[in-house]
Amino acid sequence: MLHTLDAPAVRTWCQLALRALGQAREEIDALNVYPVPDGDTGTNLYLTVESAAAEVESRFADPAVRPAPGLADAVRAMARGALVGARGNSGVILAQWLRGTAETLAEGGGGAAQLRAALQRAADSAYQAVAEPVEGTLLTVARVAAREAVRAGDGLAQVADTAYRAARDALRHTPEQLAVLAENGVVDAGGRGLVAVLGALADAVAGQQPMGPVALRGDVVAGCETHVRPPGPGHPAFEVIYLLDAPDEALPALRARLGALGDSLVVGGGDGLWNVHVHVDDAGAAVEAGVEAGRPHQIRITHFAEAAARAGTAAERGEREERARAVLSVVSGEGLAELCEQAGAVVLHADPDRRPASAELAAAVRRSAAREVVLLLNDPELRAAAGAAADQLREEGVRIAVLPTRSPVQGLAALAVHEGGRRFDEDVVAMTSAAGATRYAELAVAEGESWTMAGVCQAGDVLGLIDGDVAVIGTGLEEVGASVLDRMLGAGGELVTLVLGEGADRALADRLVAHVRHRRPEVDAAVFHGGQESAPLLIGVE
Repeated sequence: MLHTLDAPAVRTWCQLALRALGQAREEIDALNVYPVPDGDTGTNLYLTVESAAAEVESRFADPAVRPAPGLADAVRAMARGALVGARGNSGVILAQWLRGTAETLAEGGGGAAQLRAALQRAADSAYQAVAEPVEGTLLTVARVAAREAVRAGDGLAQVADTAYRAARDALRHTPEQLAVLAENGVVDAGGRGLVAVLGALADAVAGQQPMGPVALRGDVVAGCETHVRPPGPGHPAFEVIYLLDAPDEALPALRARLGALGDSLVVGGGDGLWNVHVHVDDAGAAVEAGVEAGRPHQIRITHFAEAAARAGTAAERGEREERARAVLSVVSGEGLAELCEQAGAVVLHADPDRRPASAELAAAVRRSAAREVVLLLNDPELRAAAGAAADQLREEGVRIAVLPTRSPVQGLAALAVHEGGRRFDEDVVAMTSAAGATRYAELAVAEGESWTMAGVCQAGDVLGLIDGDVAVIGTGLEEVGASVLDRMLGAGGELVTLVLGEGADRALADRLVAHVRHRRPEVDAAVFHGGQESAPLLIGVE
């Protein structure tokens, strides 16, 4: 448990917040009825925090080139990343909340008193960014969290946990404050996202690590069903959002001009860089107002009715039109990449030290120039990023199916049955079935002492993970590999696939194949050199 926030803790906070929002993304999208029921608040918040986390991560990259960041550098990177990547109304408000948090922590350190002050400044900053604040939204949740944090005990963990619990309670009351929420039987979507972010902060302070299991603290709402639909009569037709380089003194006139043009006006930022969000009928005039104030860039204009129509008819269009199809496979290791390419896939090479973000996944799909895409993730931690990317691509008219393959061996099994000549849905079903029928395992070497499902392991022990859980602990790759294969084949199987990692000895695979043929002569075996750094051996049983 931490007594003060430092740069690594901020890094952990961002990573945990991204995971929490990834898990809650679809739920938050379904809650989205205010200010426009466009079903994208969860996605927008995820993309905003993804940008913040990436900016923080860049400060830790290549320690030989840059020194390790301090707290001030880390929180400022978080705030800038959120500002630059903010999406939608709630995304810009959250970015401004993070900026307020960062300003105080950068000035005064990371103790309990500083966190109390930071939460208060964050709430104030969020209110100031919104032209016409409305209660029952993210703003209310932020204010209540800050108010209750002042009454918490002296410890950093107490402050963080109190703020989270207060936010969760405030979220439950949002339908009492905003009629549209009560009418739809939901809590506020933006507030729900802030609860997840504050829960991640409390977890980071408590010592939770990003790669461990994350319990979604903000799970406080009952299920609901909200469909994407165009705004009602009288609501502006366009969402306009852009980054703006402009001096502080230009902002009052800009706010007045945009406020007269539309509603849902949020302007966040500072130090010459601003994120502007507004709903208007005249999108051109909103951009012109930015030109008069400074230099607008990264301009995004969304027509609400067209976006809803695209979401509602994408599947129908896919039935009517003949489209080029691609399978995009995310893999790490030259051998695995070659195998996927030989099977007809487009490959996105994943950095072994950093998973691709949603923007990278979307860019890879766009580069394929296909209108129908099957995305093979081969990593369970990519599901949230892939979901956010898929939502963006569907708005662009791409028909995309995300197959949440959890290991490259499942991806290879799916590719083996892919047939581009089939109808898209039939191809997806066949590939999903093949991946689902493939159990997966991997061998890994423990880096330190740890409790596992199979008992306590020590540094240097070889771990055999089956379907993601440690099932075998031993001292040698061959010993553990044979034990894993025996367990997996005990439930049946027709084909064993062994994929050797970087530096793994081919003789290891030969000995394991001999073991399989001795114990189960009816089972076929195939060996490939994958070159992955993540594991010396991947195992698949179909």
